[in-house]
Amino acid sequence: MREIRTSGSVGGQAVMSEGSRVAVYYAPKAADPLTAASAVWLGRDPVTNASVPQPDLPDIAAITDDARMYGFHATLKPPMRLAPGKTWDELLGVARSLARTLQPFDLPPVAVMDLHGFLALRETRASADLQNLADACVEHLDPFRAPPPEEELARRRRSPLTPEQDAMLVRWGYPYVFGNWFFHMTLTRRLTSKERAIYKPAAEAHFAEAVKHPRRVTDICLYIQPSPGAAFTIAERLPLG
Repeated sequence: MREIRTSGSVGGQAVMSEGSRVAVYYAPKAADPLTAASAVWLGRDPVTNASVPQPDLPDIAAITDDARMYGFHATLKPPMRLAPGKTWDELLGVARSLARTLQPFDLPPVAVMDLHGFLALRETRASADLQNLADACVEHLDPFRAPPPEEELARRRRSPLTPEQDAMLVRWGYPYVFGNWFFHMTLTRRLTSKERAIYKPAAEAHFAEAVKHPRRVTDICLYIQPSPGAAFTIAERLPLG
């Protein structure tokens, strides 16, 4: 099996194989209170991949299962397999060069919100800088994306998509890009009304102190999923500007 190894990664040496996926995310810095709060909420540190004890809430491990696997983040370029002939080193070089062309900016305040039945941290006001960052990552790194298999396209289409979203899925491998993109840092799976009554106030209380702090977007992160079903971990932080 083809392996592509990184060097100088944040979380130790990361390995990519033909079954691996890479994503471009925004993630708060290690010293940001949001990082510690999210590791406890989700039960995993995405840098070390270590398990972290979660709050005492009913079924929290199951309710945060998917979010825990992907790691605390906001998606900029959705998870992708590398296109044939492309290498990790090439992707890293282009992503690093792209990051240098983008300037740091202030992240709007975030708050716990209901997002189509999920809970997520979302910005409290629109940010053109966030949109521009996501757009640049989607467009400039797309040559490294392998086309999604038919079963993945079929799975995406099980959720109702507008004609525009379906066109984005075909062109970019993901329906929620450009005008359909929105900043969110997922905290739960879709909740029942009973679960929401428990989890929304619990999440608001858990993150209350962390979200008070101002934060600046100064880098983008490459996350790697080494094999299907494995947890995503931070491989590289790429400074903006």
